[in-house]
Amino acid sequence: MAAPSIANIALAQAQAGPKLTQILRSDLEGQGQVVQETVVSIVEFPPGSAAPWHMHPGAQELLHVIEGSLTVEIEGKGSTLLKSGEAGIIPAELVHLARNESASVTGKALVVHSRAAKDKPLIVVVKK
Repeated sequence: MAAPSIANIALAQAQAGPKLTQILRSDLEGQGQVVQETVVSIVEFPPGSAAPWHMHPGAQELLHVIEGSLTVEIEGKGSTLLKSGEAGIIPAELVHLARNESASVTGKALVVHSRAAKDKPLIVVVKK
């Protein structure tokens, strides 16, 4: 297993946007290589911030809220409020966003991406 990789990636162009800290990125062994890589990150959403509309080519997303609450919206499927301790899954290729609707509390989530194709970008921002 590879050593944890720590990287801060800006998900939004605004300074007040969410902060993503990657805590693990490792090739998987076994499983017939259906899933080539898993990426584990912590995403912090300051009050009132949102990630842009985006998708994950070839990667499903598992999101577990660990502080505050986050609203996850999937294009054409509506939105869901996830509170601390709750989790949701976003299938690969679906355009979505997450936002913190609180005016005073930071939202924080543990996010796991399981990727079938490492040669594709992990995040693709979609213009709306």
